[in-house]
Amino acid sequence: MTGRIVLENLKHRPLRSLLSTLLIGLSVALILTLVGLSFGMSEDSQKRQSNSGADIIIRGPDASSILSAGATTIPEKLAPKLETMPHITKAMGIVSHSIDFPLVATGVDLTQLQKFNGGFTYLKGGPFQGQNDALIDERYAAQKRLKVGDHTKFFGDQQWRIAGIIAEGKMAKVAVPITTLQDINSAPKKYTQVFVKVDEPANVESVIAYLKKELPNYHIDSMADYLALFGLSKIPGVTPFLSVMIAVGVISGFLSVGLSMYMAVLQRTREIGILKSLGASKGFIIGIIEMEAMVLGIGGTVVGVVLSIGAHWLITALVPASLPLVVKPSWWPIAAAVALLAAALGALYPGLSAAAHDPIEALSYE
Repeated sequence: MTGRIVLENLKHRPLRSLLSTLLIGLSVALILTLVGLSFGMSEDSQKRQSNSGADIIIRGPDASSILSAGATTIPEKLAPKLETMPHITKAMGIVSHSIDFPLVATGVDLTQLQKFNGGFTYLKGGPFQGQNDALIDERYAAQKRLKVGDHTKFFGDQQWRIAGIIAEGKMAKVAVPITTLQDINSAPKKYTQVFVKVDEPANVESVIAYLKKELPNYHIDSMADYLALFGLSKIPGVTPFLSVMIAVGVISGFLSVGLSMYMAVLQRTREIGILKSLGASKGFIIGIIEMEAMVLGIGGTVVGVVLSIGAHWLITALVPASLPLVVKPSWWPIAAAVALLAAALGALYPGLSAAAHDPIEALSYE
């Protein structure tokens, strides 16, 4: 009986119901898209670093505690010195330089890279042929519509020839000769960070302890610990940002449902009077209003999930390298809870207002 009343009320004013559902859906889509973007950027960074083949990462004293960014200050001579230390088999330095946030170009020595982890996998083209050659991964090539032999600009107006397109997920989206990037950074014979490979996994912690004594001012972490820094809970500002977005979703859903339900109550004053004259309790009236809101919340959640999947498809098609977005089904129940909470809160005042109507006044309402 109650369910039929709710459905008939929603069907009676389809445009209002549709707009309310859409507004809730937009809030849900906003939350899911931003969550997917946050996770996508974190997972993309973790994937590229984990595929470096390193056991330990060394960053300069000025480096960020989370990102590899920092001045290019580590002397080149440190890498061969590290290889003479106990249990260290290989050491390789790289240079980083921002292109367009969040993209970073990586300066590498391809010979060292080949020895360290087998080098890049070339899908098209091949290694650098000149100092102004660049390698780009397949996502960046698709985003910029670049192919081998094309020219593009990095770091302002500097021209670069695309020498090869590499498989994604290994250290760099954009790789250039290390000496060229050192010159751009005005830091010849300096690295931004150094990757270290150890003979046995069991020796990683002892090597880290030894290196921290030898290099007291440097940031030295196992690759596992370094990758953990890219978790969303460890990145400053991400958790508060997501909390604010969830709050925005609740407020947006609250306002849209509240306005919709309030207008519905005003339009159904006579109907409410009839129900009360037939013996409907205040709880029954509030229950009808809240149930309508729940239906709108459920519908908005479904719409929001569909819109977020559409946003994933669109962003992946347009800017796959700059904005690595992922779909996180584990967040769908959270988004649904946000939508239903917003709908319930939004319908509370209109429901109380409807329950408080005097049946005699309501029946005489025109």
